[in-house]
Amino acid sequence: MDLINRALEFEQRKMKSLSTSDRVKISREAKALILDLNQIYKVKKDKKIMDIMKRLTVIKRKVEKRLKGKLNI
Repeated sequence: MDLINRALEFEQRKMKSLSTSDRVKISREAKALILDLNQIYKVKKDKKIMDIMKRLTVIKRKVEKRLKGKLNI
């Protein structure tokens, strides 16, 4: 349950005006949370966990899209 709470707190964070290093940290943290939640999902098959993973994936993709745009100058 602690992992789920961490994931929910991660979702609530402000994602405005971030530096490149902040975006990299957020991307890595999102990936780690998604992978950890996936391990729980494999055992429990709880739809709520899948929904959390989907929302985190959307956040991760937005951050990475912005990162890739900045790095390809």
